[in-house]
Amino acid sequence: MTGAAAGMAAREAAARAATTGGSARGREIASRQQLKSAEALAKALSGMRGAAMKVGQTLSAVDLGLVPEEVRPGFQAILAQLQQDAEPVSFSSIRQVIEQDLGERLPAAFADFDERPAAAASIGQVHRASLHDGRSVAVKVQYPGIAEAIHADMQNLRLALKLLSAIAPGIDTGAIAAEIRERITEELDYELEAANQRQVARMYRDHPFVVVPDVVTSLCRERVIVSDWVDGARFSEACSWQQPARDRLGEILVRFYLNGPLRHRLLNGDPHPGNGLYLEDGRVAFLDFGFFKHLGDREVRDLLASTRATHAGDALGLLEVVTGLGALPSDPALAEPFLENYRAIFGWLMVDEPLTIDASSTADMMRRYTGMRRQDGLTGLEVPAEHFVLIRAVMLLIGLLGQLGATATWLDVAREWLFAEAPATALGRAEEAFFGDRHPYPTEVLT
Repeated sequence: MTGAAAGMAAREAAARAATTGGSARGREIASRQQLKSAEALAKALSGMRGAAMKVGQTLSAVDLGLVPEEVRPGFQAILAQLQQDAEPVSFSSIRQVIEQDLGERLPAAFADFDERPAAAASIGQVHRASLHDGRSVAVKVQYPGIAEAIHADMQNLRLALKLLSAIAPGIDTGAIAAEIRERITEELDYELEAANQRQVARMYRDHPFVVVPDVVTSLCRERVIVSDWVDGARFSEACSWQQPARDRLGEILVRFYLNGPLRHRLLNGDPHPGNGLYLEDGRVAFLDFGFFKHLGDREVRDLLASTRATHAGDALGLLEVVTGLGALPSDPALAEPFLENYRAIFGWLMVDEPLTIDASSTADMMRRYTGMRRQDGLTGLEVPAEHFVLIRAVMLLIGLLGQLGATATWLDVAREWLFAEAPATALGRAEEAFFGDRHPYPTEVLT
């Protein structure tokens, strides 16, 4: 990290010198220096894994408007390597974790085990294996010692975020660190993740366009998750599909990540590009269920009330919901500015005409959120946990939709849970036919 910081400082100095005078050649040199800094940051985060790597994964998915437009695609492409291509741990170390957790030798549990990782991410890596009954499975194994390293990682994270600030001045790195620190501990508990995945897989079994791999419960432990193997394209490949396919994929993502929590009371807070596989038959396999929040009746009621008030332009109604949560004082003067900023986050969902999601929308959302926190009366804003997780998930979701360039009348999708209306799309009708009377949208919570 120290070496990366020193190299970055030198490149930034060179970039400032090159841009003196504002020549095109100088800007080109500065752009190259920033991309080299991004490469250094990606390499450092990849080696650190854990919490710090989460920063890179988020930045690869969400355009926060942190770097100049001319280098933004290259910057995000470099960090996109962190979605599934972190530096893997040696197989001998991975094997030791598996055998310690399962209490038996590897050949006793698996008929075949590929020593080469299929994917390596922030706190674990995935290997393909086969069971003795012939079933092909994915074995997700937590890096040895990662739980203990997370605590030290938090100290290193501060330095990593300083490097990020050098690339992108003005980002609220403190908020990023606090959010990661609070949530990553949940992801270290693979038994909790396996339980989440088992619950969601049961809900979506035989769904027309969503696949959630079944868990092999007998082989899941604190640091090991075994589930059905799924073959599919990565998100980067899906971004090159024809427009109708990308639009359809966008609606599937919205239905799973946004409509799903209101139907099932389970909010997945980590919809980044590495957590999905895109199948040839048009279905999407969703992976990674470590960052989940269970929603209660009051949380659902508040989410519905705040969204309805935002759709209606009811600033005082929205303020009433927020003050009821203890997030803001009951001051009518705060109503309009808060509504304006809330619309920046959820407004795209309420447009009653076709809208193409722009990846830069997240940059505007971040600017508005940061600006809102500095406005008179809003400096003490404390977003409740369920809203904070939702806002983060929505920003990541918009990042995915923006990279796809997905187009839809998004309000048509939201009407189902927002107003209890019949589905207006083919995917909506297929999903309603699948669920029937099971897992209805809880719109009646407000009535």
